[in-house]
Amino acid sequence: MEKTFNEKVYDTVARIPAGRVATFGQIAQIIGRPRMARFVGYASNNKNSWHLPWHRVVFKDGSLCCGMATEQYRALKSEGVKFDQDKRVIMSEYQWDPERDGVPLDLKDLPLVF
Repeated sequence: MEKTFNEKVYDTVARIPAGRVATFGQIAQIIGRPRMARFVGYASNNKNSWHLPWHRVVFKDGSLCCGMATEQYRALKSEGVKFDQDKRVIMSEYQWDPERDGVPLDLKDLPLVF
């Protein structure tokens, strides 16, 4: 059975390692829906996904999500992520690269985490 869009998003977010960040657009790209970054954001609002490391998902310029910016900043800082003077993640250093970071992305094999 094919996983839903949200299930694919959740599986991908669950794979982002500590100390790395991914963008909404990057997640959409990974799951094969490159123009649906906004819907990745919508998926983050599902109460069934709050246990996932959503603090590791940022906007493409490294800025944090408005509603949870303070908590997100603290959580990322505690994982060793560094920020510029405008409190944006330094994407050139901390953006998740699944190949470099050794995290497999074959979504067929990922367990659905709830």
